Amino acid sequence: MSSFSSEQLDRLKSAMAKLKETVEPEFSVPEEADIPVEEEESVFAKGTYMKVDEDEMAAWLYLMPPEPGMEYTKDDLITYLNQHGVVEGLHQSNLSAMIKKKVYNREILVAKGREIQDGADGYFEYLFTPEEYGVPKIREDGSVDYTNINALQNVKAGEKVAIYHQAVQSVDGCTVLGNVMQGKLYRDLPPMRGKGIRREDEAYYAQSDGKIEVKDGKIDIQNVHEISGDVDMIIGKVEFFGDIIIYGNVEEGVTVRAGRNIEIHGSTSLANLYAGGDIILSRGIQGGNKAKVSARGNVYADFIEHTTVEAGGIVQANIIMNSNVSAKDKVIATGKKGAIIGGYVNAIKGVEATNAGNVAEIKTIIHCGYEAQTHEMLLDIRRRETDLKAKIAELVDTMSGALREKRMKGTQTSEATEKRLSEWDRLKDQYFMELDKVESERTSLEEVVEMSKGTEIKIDGNIYRGVVICINAEQMMIERNTCYMRYNVEKGVIEGNVIIHN
Repeated sequence: MSSFSSEQLDRLKSAMAKLKETVEPEFSVPEEADIPVEEEESVFAKGTYMKVDEDEMAAWLYLMPPEPGMEYTKDDLITYLNQHGVVEGLHQSNLSAMIKKKVYNREILVAKGREIQDGADGYFEYLFTPEEYGVPKIREDGSVDYTNINALQNVKAGEKVAIYHQAVQSVDGCTVLGNVMQGKLYRDLPPMRGKGIRREDEAYYAQSDGKIEVKDGKIDIQNVHEISGDVDMIIGKVEFFGDIIIYGNVEEGVTVRAGRNIEIHGSTSLANLYAGGDIILSRGIQGGNKAKVSARGNVYADFIEHTTVEAGGIVQANIIMNSNVSAKDKVIATGKKGAIIGGYVNAIKGVEATNAGNVAEIKTIIHCGYEAQTHEMLLDIRRRETDLKAKIAELVDTMSGALREKRMKGTQTSEATEKRLSEWDRLKDQYFMELDKVESERTSLEEVVEMSKGTEIKIDGNIYRGVVICINAEQMMIERNTCYMRYNVEKGVIEGNVIIHN
């Protein structure tokens, strides 16, 4: 094997270098190269470039092989990136790999921006499930299972009921070019207020046994009266300022009064129920035309038969039969067999049912909105209010004149004048008391009329002949069987429109 002298090797290297300069490179600098190498950066071979994504969140380096006898270092790459504005988020492992493994002729991710790390507002974690309160379960056939409804959740004194989680602030982001992206400012909530709870650091505890619920963002713990067996004539009356839960039956002649909610798991018959909140009858009520159910809140029942029902909210049942039902919100008869049959049903905001009436054409009256006499009552109450105001104005003028005369005469005011002033003063107070009462009645009637706007009756099934549809002061008789109808009032006339199912 022949060998070369050092002089021959030097000449060979020189010839190879000249030959390399005349050979066209295997690649050209891409048109999208953002930043070409500058002449003074002679450590980098021609064709080396760096580019930054449009959002400035990533930088890429295309490295050409170094000139013969040259070697890149990691510091060289970092300096190059810094000189071209990339100062944040350098990908150290990729830079090291490019040097160690001699990664050339490829775009390599060399810097990555830092995304904004979102925070969160402060929030309360409830250690119970307030959303389950008063929510009946829907069966497969669409009817409602009231047996599983639960009017309350009980807690024991000392039990932890809520935890406050403080706000977590976001972390600012930064682009590879060092531009800061500011995150959103997150806020803490004020301490929770409520009844029957105490606070220790960020935790809240029950102060006593009772029912727990959330109202307007406040925890409320109230006492509950529970009866495990039946309530009959021997007990006679059950009254409690809080909630009443009866796990047995409520029999004929019983009266139950609750300041809050009533929940009856057994059957109910010929009983009178009064609640400041909701009434839940898991197995319905058979009233025998003697029972009355009255709630300021809602009434839920499996069925309602031969019963008078009044609710400040909604009345919801699977079947309503031969009953007198009134609701300030809606009346809803749910499920495939949900029906209103016989009797009189009225709801200010609307009535929804699957079926109305039956094949026997039993008289069924369904009414929504304000009743016919409401409008006349409102006109009458407004006339009374006007008359009272006129009487008060006249009386005040009379009294003012008498008082001016009294001041002029001083101690010489007659006994008769003093007596008249005293009588007028008593009469004035009486007029103002009557006016307060009249104004309250007028406001209530106006609220009913206002709530009646847009009310409608929706029957999503059969409507049998003989059913009477009433909306506000208007009414119409169903002359023949029909189905899938929605009724409302337009310009004083009840109009029916077919419900179209997709």
